[in-house]
Amino acid sequence: MCELIALTVVSPDPEGLAGFWGGLLGQAVTIERGAPSLLALSEVGFGLRFVAGAAEKWGPNQMHPDLRPTSLHEQASTVHHALELGARHLDVGQGPDAEQVVLADPDGNELCILEPGGSFLAGCPFFSSLAGDGLAEVGYFWRDALGWSLVWDQDGETAVQAPTGGPKLTWGGEPVAPKFGRNRLHLDLTPSAPSTTAAEVERLSALGASRVDAGCADGVGMADPGGNELCVVG
Repeated sequence: MCELIALTVVSPDPEGLAGFWGGLLGQAVTIERGAPSLLALSEVGFGLRFVAGAAEKWGPNQMHPDLRPTSLHEQASTVHHALELGARHLDVGQGPDAEQVVLADPDGNELCILEPGGSFLAGCPFFSSLAGDGLAEVGYFWRDALGWSLVWDQDGETAVQAPTGGPKLTWGGEPVAPKFGRNRLHLDLTPSAPSTTAAEVERLSALGASRVDAGCADGVGMADPGGNELCVVG
């Protein structure tokens, strides 16, 4: 089995982007695996890692973070703080009546400050979910890759969550936007003892992953059944 250890973001300014996210989440920036990072909060379970690269933004990212405040005041203050740190408002067709606020970080990566309330993310932490673009088979793959629970499976939409709780990984089903290059965001996995990297690469391949050049400097690059890159690191 694999553990999810990090959401890695490719950036032309990894130190600056790490500073943005550290400021937004109230965390200090450290160095992990040679890159500026935010360590995993206990309620989240995985960290954020920022690596150097000039990946062209060919369209909306296939995955984006959702932050879930607990009140309208916290939502407004989070948006204000993000804008102070270098974010900007982003129009993705959400309309003037949308309750969530869509922003772009300093690199142009999408993130949502959700409205408080709602049952789907009830019990999730502030860093509540990673919303992905993919069919149900992608959700099933990640369920089996991580050994997480399938907590939503309806009309092609899926979501998985660790048995201990934490953020949800979600996929929106059809339509899936075409992919024109390597994703800026990818997930880093590590084998759970006593498994090994080689054994997990073989297991993930049997689940439908493929070997690709995912830009992994310290691991094996793969892609899930939707073509989204991931890294298996020792």
